[in-house]
Amino acid sequence: MIAFVEGIVDYLDPELCVVDTGGWGVNVNISLRTMQRLPGIGEQVKLYTHTAVREDAIALYGFLSRDDLEVFRRLLSVSGVGPKAALSILSELDADELRFAILSGDAKAISRAPGVGAKIAQRVILELKDKVKLTEEKLLTGVKEGLEGPEIRGEGLSQEKQDAIAALVALGYSQTESRRAVSQIPEDPGMDSGALLSAALKFLL
Repeated sequence: MIAFVEGIVDYLDPELCVVDTGGWGVNVNISLRTMQRLPGIGEQVKLYTHTAVREDAIALYGFLSRDDLEVFRRLLSVSGVGPKAALSILSELDADELRFAILSGDAKAISRAPGVGAKIAQRVILELKDKVKLTEEKLLTGVKEGLEGPEIRGEGLSQEKQDAIAALVALGYSQTESRRAVSQIPEDPGMDSGALLSAALKFLL
C-alpha cells in the first residue's frame, strides 16, 4: 500500500521512528539495526515500508534499503513468523548475516533473536534456504556452493582468519558470530591465528 515514507525524524527509539511528512507524524516500526543507522532527530530520512493490515490496526514497518525490506518480507512468508519476530531477527542479524546463517544452517545465530526459539529458527532455514540460495547467494561472501554444514570457503579469507573462525566455533560461538567478529578486525599481515582469535574474542565478550 505505502511504498516508502520520507520526511523529518521527529521521534526515535529502538522500536519506533516517527516521521514528520509535512504536518503528518507517521509511526514506523523499525529494527534495532535500522535505528542504529538512522540519522538524528530533525534530519531527513527515507524508509521503505511494508504495510501490515489487521482487523484492528494498520501498521508500517520501515527499512533504509529495499534489500532489508525484501528480507523482512521473506521472513514473513515463513510459517509462524509475524512482523514482531521478523523485526527481532533483523535486529540481531543484518540482511547478509541472515542469508549466511540460512545457507549455513546456523539456527543458533537466528535463535539468539529475542522471542525466536530453536523451532522457529529451524523453520526459517528450512523454508528459505532454497529461495535464498537460488536468488541471493551471489550477494554473500564466504558461502560455499553446494553447502553441507556450516563451512566457509577460503576465497577472500586468509588461512589465519579461517583458523580463527574455526577456533571460535570450537569454543561454542556460531559460524555467523565467528565470521562477523573476525571480519571486524583491521587487516594486519603480521597477525597470526592466535592474535586474530584474541582480537575477535574482544568483540564477542
